[in-house]
Amino acid sequence: MIDLTHLALLGLAGYRGTQLAVHDTILDPVRDRVIACNEAHQDSTLRTAVVTLISCVYCTGWWVSGALLATYLLVTGTFDQAPLLVHGLEWLAIAGLAVLLNRLDDMLGRVHG
Repeated sequence: MIDLTHLALLGLAGYRGTQLAVHDTILDPVRDRVIACNEAHQDSTLRTAVVTLISCVYCTGWWVSGALLATYLLVTGTFDQAPLLVHGLEWLAIAGLAVLLNRLDDMLGRVHG
C-alpha cells in the first residue's frame, strides 16, 4: 500500500493534471477543436462522451488520477505488492483529494475572482 505522503503527492498531481486538461489555456485549441467537431456532428455518442470528459473536472480527474497511480505503481515496481482492491482504494483516495482541491479552487476563485 502507498504511504500517505505519496498518496498526497499523487493527489496534488491529479489536481494539477485535471486543471491542465480541463481549464488551462495551453489546451484550449485542442478542446475548442473537439467541441466544434461535436457541434458539427452531434450524432456521435463517442464525440459527446469525449466533450463531457474534457469539460468535467470529476470525469477528467478520475482518469488522470488513475493514470498517475498506474504510472507510479509501474515505475516503482510496486504494482504486485498489494491486492488490486487496495490499488482501487488508492485510486479513490487520489481522485478524492484531486476533486477536493478542485472544489476548493473553484470556491476560492469565485470569492477572489
